[in-house]
Amino acid sequence: MSLLSLNSYAAGRWIAPAGKTVRLKSAVSGAEIAELGSGGVDFQAMAAHARQVGGPALRRMTFHDRAFMLKALAQHLNERREALYELSYETGATRADSQIDIDGGIGTLFVYASKGRREMPDDTVYVDGALEPLSRSGGFVGQHVATPLTGVAVHINAFNFPVWGMLEKLAPTLLAGMPAIVKPASQTAWLTEACFRMMVESELLPEGAVQLVAGSAGDLLDRLTGQDVVSFTGSAATAAMLRGNRHLIAQSVRFVAEQDSLNASILGPDATPGSAEFDAFVREVHREMTAKAGQKCTAIRRILVPDAHREAVVEAVAERLRKTVVGNPRSESVRMGALASLAQRDDVMARVAELAGEARQVFGNGDGFSVADADARAGAFVPPMLFVADDPDGAERLHAVEAFGPVATVMGYRDLDHALALANRGGGSLVASVFTRDPQVARQAVLGAGAHHGRLYFANRDTGKEATGHGSPLPHMVHGGPGRAGGGEELGGIRGVMHYMQRTAVQASPDLVAGITRRWVPGAATLEKDTHPFRLAFGALEIGHTLWTGERQVSLDDIEHFARFTGDTFYAHMDEAAAAANPFFPGRVAHGYLILSFAAGLFVDPEPGPVLANYGLDNLRFMEPVSPGDTLKVRLTAKHKTRRNEEYGEVRWDVGVYNQDGKQVAGYELLTMNAM
Repeated sequence: MSLLSLNSYAAGRWIAPAGKTVRLKSAVSGAEIAELGSGGVDFQAMAAHARQVGGPALRRMTFHDRAFMLKALAQHLNERREALYELSYETGATRADSQIDIDGGIGTLFVYASKGRREMPDDTVYVDGALEPLSRSGGFVGQHVATPLTGVAVHINAFNFPVWGMLEKLAPTLLAGMPAIVKPASQTAWLTEACFRMMVESELLPEGAVQLVAGSAGDLLDRLTGQDVVSFTGSAATAAMLRGNRHLIAQSVRFVAEQDSLNASILGPDATPGSAEFDAFVREVHREMTAKAGQKCTAIRRILVPDAHREAVVEAVAERLRKTVVGNPRSESVRMGALASLAQRDDVMARVAELAGEARQVFGNGDGFSVADADARAGAFVPPMLFVADDPDGAERLHAVEAFGPVATVMGYRDLDHALALANRGGGSLVASVFTRDPQVARQAVLGAGAHHGRLYFANRDTGKEATGHGSPLPHMVHGGPGRAGGGEELGGIRGVMHYMQRTAVQASPDLVAGITRRWVPGAATLEKDTHPFRLAFGALEIGHTLWTGERQVSLDDIEHFARFTGDTFYAHMDEAAAAANPFFPGRVAHGYLILSFAAGLFVDPEPGPVLANYGLDNLRFMEPVSPGDTLKVRLTAKHKTRRNEEYGEVRWDVGVYNQDGKQVAGYELLTMNAM
């Protein structure tokens, strides 16, 4: 293939390599395939463009607008995956590896698009948590809200996932309403640049929402302020250097890091050879050693097994490794490709030499190592390498050195506490996995190792093929870890979005809080009109529109009929003496669901209209018992509206049920779908 010129994209224009350029080589053949250099980039102009153009454009959009934008972007990239797969081969990735990277990144966009529409409002202010009463009368309340930061997010990504690494950071950033500058690792930047170019050419993102640095980031970090965010993935050494940037410290720039991780996988004490858990464990260890040639921040580095089963595990894993064909990733027979670069190969072998001082190499020492359909000397190929530690307690380097390739060490343990102690010696990890079917083992693992790991993955015969695997960060769940893993946190659904927003405590009157959040809160003014709110289309219904219903008396016959009709003959409804002996009831009382049924009968407008469906209720509480002879009435208030599509939207109603003394006996939030 001809030499690719990797351009930066700054302030709305593409900039060719300039200054001190670097030639990038194929991990498979060693041939030069791309050139990059950011000498012609004005980093101050990039930051200003993001803040002055991209940020305002994104903040004018609602969370739902941004979610639909992410979905459209995911669909656009999904249709162009084949071109990315072809470029991905040159990074040393097999087709399966590329699917983890490319399909995984696109899938993350889809997940955040869905979560944005389902879990965030069709608004530009995010309400965080419940209303806090701050006064006895209710005239002074508190509410946490979140709004987008007004700066720029700088994403510094690693070489091992050139597409996923970019998209998993962009998804929550753009959903939050913050523009981003992407700085990919140079080794595999041609794949990132190709994907980024597709995004720009789609014209789906506002101008200034994304920019790209192909090459050095220059003095970009010195241009940042307290409204900016740096999200870094890479080595602990680089993270430490960036964290120590005096300008970032002085400006209190948010810094998120995901770095080195000596992840462990534990074969539970109940998982004996021949069990489904044992077999699944061996398959998972093999997969994590060979997928992406072991170049995953979540890969298994330390294999912890009961002493009695150590040799059985070594034999089973080695047998699978013997069947693993290493070579040109374009070849159908190949199951493990090359490392990302020759420099990476040299680094892995240097780390392997350190590990060899504390462990025996039992597989992959070079004997019989062959490469399919490629020149082993020209490409960045290494064999999968398995070690055994005879004294894991006395080892130091095994718990401190990460060979970022297809390298893992088997360690025996005496009991589960010993296994957890060994796992924790990694100094903080992104993930540890436990293969067990024993709930007590799982609980002990959480209590003993949870503080040292960002994620604990439990697998057994019950999780089966639906389980996603030890090494698969999911956009729904937090990705990060304490200590040497960086102390950062990415993804985790809407938690990841919050990293790019400012949480603010608002203290005000109910009316002002309602105006800020565009949702009615208790104590705020209501709108009482002649028209029943169920007769109003979604667009015409105003927040705060309130209906007070007529009254209905609850009789003993009503209670007994409801009991017989539903089969709910709980003693509090049917036995006067037993009910009176209950500390919560004065005697026989109405069923809670009878109260709900009567409430619906009081506020529902029965004729066809804009209300299409009642699909649930939230936060139901019964505050006071309802006795025979009590009279009920209902307050129905439009609390919040969320547009779902062009045809209908969700209305959240605040429902209060009151007795003849004005005491609230029940409260809940009713959800309806209303025509636009």
